[in-house]
This record gives sequence, structure tokens and C-alpha cells, in this order.
Amino acid sequence: MAAYIKSLDRKHLITVGTEGFYGPGRGERLGVNPGDWAASVCSDFIQNSAVKDIDFASVHAYPDSWLPKASMEEKVKYLSVWVDSHLNDSEYVLRKPVLFTEVGYLQHAEANSTVDGDTLIQVVYDRLYDSAKKLQAGSGALIWQLMVEGMQMYHDDFSMVARDRPSTYKLMKEQSCRLQSLYGKEGDPTWQCSP
Repeated sequence: MAAYIKSLDRKHLITVGTEGFYGPGRGERLGVNPGDWAASVCSDFIQNSAVKDIDFASVHAYPDSWLPKASMEEKVKYLSVWVDSHLNDSEYVLRKPVLFTEVGYLQHAEANSTVDGDTLIQVVYDRLYDSAKKLQAGSGALIWQLMVEGMQMYHDDFSMVARDRPSTYKLMKEQSCRLQSLYGKEGDPTWQCSP
């Protein structure tokens, strides 16, 4: 499919859009998956992303959903390994940029607070920023699912309205400014950033 899209539009950026699980036959990388079940979903991060016409790798991060019984400390530790593994594979195996296209935390879970969710998002943001700062594969992260007010009827358990989560929104703006400072165009007023 990627080759077909490229035949129509060479400038169209294409990615796979899966969670980023490692499939059977990936040896020690299987230990990075959130559980044995992840290798059986017929998806493999490296194999899928290595396709010639795939422009950048994409990964999701849902530690609340994947590790529902884990403590916050365990989720942070797991997420750090998850992000680092995909950054390293994107840099050294795939030689492609990687974008964490869905990063989310449960908004309606009693066990979670916004502080916990912000901690998880910060783990992803910091590791991606460190990679980008070294001009490596880390390219960015998108919150799943950012909504505008009045759209709550379309929400899922990970949806958030920025106004309802000001600390998370602040993290998003700060990360945008950090990345902008690396890639921004000097002298272009549209690239000014204020967290």
C-alpha cells in the first residue's frame, strides 16, 4: 500500500500507525512489550517500519492500559524502556525518524491523577527531546486524544480537553517550544514560542 501511495504522491509522508509492539522472532526485544500477548497481535515494529516507502516509524504509549495493575513507579520504569528501545531501533536499525503518534493516560481512572499522567507524558517528552537534541531519530509526540470543548460526546478513556488539564497543556506547550528551539527558523516571527 505504501508503494502505491508513493506512486500517486512522492511527497506524501507515510507511516504505519500501530502500537509499536515487537513481533515473534525479536529475541530480547520481546521483553520490551507490555506482556506476552503483544507479540501475538500480528504486528512487528521493526518489520513494519522497515518498508522502503514508510517515511517514519510511529509508536503508541499507553502504560495505564497496558499495565493496569502496575504502580506509577513501575509504569515510569516500563515507559522509559519502551521509549528508549524504539528510539534506539529507529536510529540504529531503521535509520528513520520516529514519532510517538499516540501518548495517553486514563482520564477517568480513580487511581490516576493528572500529576501521574503528566509524569508519564514527561517521560516520553524528555527522552524524545534528548534524542532530537542529538539530531537522532526522536521527532515528537502527540497526545491522544486532544479535544476541544463541546466534543466530549466523542471521547474515549484517554481523551482530554486542554482547558480541563492545564498542567498537561502546559507540558505540551513547553515541549513544543523546546523542539521549536532546535528546529525553528531564526528571524521568522511565526516560529516564536512562548510556553
